[in-house]
Amino acid sequence: MNTKRIAVYAGSFDPPTNGHLWMIQKGASIFDQLIVAIGTNPDKKSTFSVEERLTMLRQSVTGLDNVSFTNYDNKYLVDFAREVDANFILRGTRSQTDFIYEQGMCNINRDIDQNITSVFLIPPRELCEISSSMIKGLIGPEGWEKTLAKYVPTAVLDHIVQKSK
Repeated sequence: MNTKRIAVYAGSFDPPTNGHLWMIQKGASIFDQLIVAIGTNPDKKSTFSVEERLTMLRQSVTGLDNVSFTNYDNKYLVDFAREVDANFILRGTRSQTDFIYEQGMCNINRDIDQNITSVFLIPPRELCEISSSMIKGLIGPEGWEKTLAKYVPTAVLDHIVQKSK
């Protein structure tokens, strides 16, 4: 039996935000190992390739030796967690709507594998409104770079500015 506390924190990270960064930092402090995994959601059209998102994450998260980055495709998160020997799934809930959705997913994941526990974190108030969709919606109008700088890590902003040229 695995005695290390290994967690998977999965998302689309399209693009990574300061909220994601907070979750990664907190997860790294709670678990022995945190695997940040980009999952492919067939219902979402991605703005950035998986490789671009992995690069942005790696450039944004430094100094956390117990954090690794990967991606997975065409499988349930709980199945991926089992494959990487994780015993926890880390999820963030920013609102009541997030919580209700995550509660349902937690129950389904538990039906699939009772040995993997979902752990929920609520980010600080100033990060609760930040989502990747919101970030993409802010790109374009005059001064958008300054606005985005409040919500994404510097490496992500640099990548978005470069891609938008």
